[in-house]
Amino acid sequence: MTDQAVPEEFASSAGAVRWGTVGSGEPVVLLHGTPFSSYVWRDVAAALAPRHRVYFWDMPGYGTSEMRTGQNVSLATQGQVFTELLAHWGLEAPSVVAHDFGGAVALRAHLLHGAAYSRLALVSPVAMAPWGSPFFRLVGEHTEVFEQLPPALHRALVTEYVSSASAPGLRRPVLDQLVDPWTGVDGQSAFYRQIKQADQTHTDEVQGLYPRIEPPVLLAWGERDTWIPPERSQALAALIPGVETHPIAGAGHLVQLDAPAQLTAALVDFLRR
Repeated sequence: MTDQAVPEEFASSAGAVRWGTVGSGEPVVLLHGTPFSSYVWRDVAAALAPRHRVYFWDMPGYGTSEMRTGQNVSLATQGQVFTELLAHWGLEAPSVVAHDFGGAVALRAHLLHGAAYSRLALVSPVAMAPWGSPFFRLVGEHTEVFEQLPPALHRALVTEYVSSASAPGLRRPVLDQLVDPWTGVDGQSAFYRQIKQADQTHTDEVQGLYPRIEPPVLLAWGERDTWIPPERSQALAALIPGVETHPIAGAGHLVQLDAPAQLTAALVDFLRR
């Protein structure tokens, strides 16, 4: 999904949201994580499209969606925006597939805002305390310093950070697609804004509610994930009734880019039941 492939716009409470759809059939909604965008789902979306109408979107402050000074892009806000977007699409109980930060967004929308899902697939989700890498915490504590980095140094930092989410490594064109939205005056400010607003209390508020999740849940993760270690995903699995787990060998945190065929196969099987 390039910029041109996210053609629609929705005026959410947190700013303009860019979104799009591919395929036809039962609805499936894809949620990206941070610091990513709907681009990470391009291969999986194309593979699901023959059987599903696939919805994808860039969260406010990410990708091709609106980035602005003073914007609220916190987990709490994104959960509310996702609820608004489901209503805008007229989807009453779609299947949802959520990665990383998007996992917490989907969980908050479901458990706090009443969003109904027919099925929920969580892929290396941010869902349990503690979270945030040492780099993430360092930047969050000193955003006013990092915001002043010269553009070339900022791009190098973001490139290295994003690269570390993949175990086998990302091809340069893919890496550039993930890094480019965070460059320029607006993008650089937006990158540090989303880190500064990250707050573990937003997962603390729902972590105790996970045993109440009713729709079938698939929990997948990369066995070489260094951002959210596999043991964290295993601990999450113990809190969700009837969860199906699916570790993926050779994949890092960006499972959908590191092992798209393996993840897609697991999703196709889960969604067709």
